Amino acid sequence: MRTALPTYPRFRTPKSGADSIGRRNGSICGGCCGEGGASAGAEGGAGGVWDGIRSGLGLRDAAAAAGVHRHQAEVWFREAGGVPGNGPVAGRGRYLQLWEREEIAAGVAEGLAYRQIAARLAPGRTASVVSREVRRNGLLVRGRYRYRAVAAQMRAEERARRPKPAKLAVNGGLRAWVQGKLEQNWSPEQISARLVVEFPDCPEMRVSHETIYQALYVQGRGALRRELTAHLRTGRALRKPRRAGGARAGRLQGTVNISERPAEAADRAVPGHWEGDLIAGQAGKSQIGTLVERTTRYTMLVPMPGGKSAEAFAAALTPVIADLPASLRRSLTWDQGKEMARHQQIAVDADVKIYFCDPHSPWQRPSNENTNGLLRQYFPKGSDLSKITPGRLRDVADQLNGRPRKTLGWKTPAEAMAELLGSQAA
Repeated sequence: MRTALPTYPRFRTPKSGADSIGRRNGSICGGCCGEGGASAGAEGGAGGVWDGIRSGLGLRDAAAAAGVHRHQAEVWFREAGGVPGNGPVAGRGRYLQLWEREEIAAGVAEGLAYRQIAARLAPGRTASVVSREVRRNGLLVRGRYRYRAVAAQMRAEERARRPKPAKLAVNGGLRAWVQGKLEQNWSPEQISARLVVEFPDCPEMRVSHETIYQALYVQGRGALRRELTAHLRTGRALRKPRRAGGARAGRLQGTVNISERPAEAADRAVPGHWEGDLIAGQAGKSQIGTLVERTTRYTMLVPMPGGKSAEAFAAALTPVIADLPASLRRSLTWDQGKEMARHQQIAVDADVKIYFCDPHSPWQRPSNENTNGLLRQYFPKGSDLSKITPGRLRDVADQLNGRPRKTLGWKTPAEAMAELLGSQAA
């Protein structure tokens, strides 16, 4: 007759303690991989902060809600690269807690069935969870598993401390290709998708856009230089929540609303429909006009040497549109900016129909808004745009039109426009 294993005292530690059954709770977090009570407290606090951030709170509010000093919360935030997925979750139910391992140890010592042990654990634990934990972190002695909670916890934490080598750190060719495209201001998603096109038969040349972001945002996660974040669209070294765009002022007279624009423009079925806007420089004293064709996403940039007065704007914009082929001059959609005060004159001189968005509705010009965001990589807010030469504007437009777009099946706008013009000429 087998002798029952001794029963060890059971005690419960806070459920926010460090835990793992093979994975760490958070990829990057402050103090979540230590040992003992310090680890539990640190991870519980970090988890509370990240839960608040995931729910939409700002960093300071999330720290206050979790009872953590904001300076400590900032440390965790920076260590995680501002990526919520890298932070732990308070009281995460997926991974076993130390107190649950103590219940398992006691149940195994008592000879209970795994189903009975599972009933003592957190809601949702099944017999298979207990079985897997015992087999993974227990010790098989003479055909029977012996299980100790502290030893099992230490084994799980030790496995969590062995990070998988970053793909960009071990593949020099892939790293060089990715860095080269980042330096050309390609987005991580464009790089990831284009790798499949450029290297169809080379599975080693594959990396997800999220891996690229992680390598940039999280120190020590990959081999990409941190300064390459300056080539991202936002130029940020940390992820931050998106903010709602501000209102745009200015009402015009005699306008035609976007609701009257032909359906062919809305569904992008027919080329020649453009969206336009201005991007402003330092203190709003200098501007650049932007035009984006809705079907191909082809971009043209308009110098504004005379400022954005209605007269100067009309003089700058009209010849750019008038020089387009008639098939690419079907309509222009603009916001309610006062620079368009002479829109009726522009419509006649450039032979184009002009439609206006509703007030404070930039999403009605989605292609143009997206392009304006891309342009901020080249012309950051606060720049003096009056110093930008027409040649520089052409170079930037060429770069944008040479970047592959997901919505175009990873073709470039230049390629899409060339195909369009070629089909019209045939």
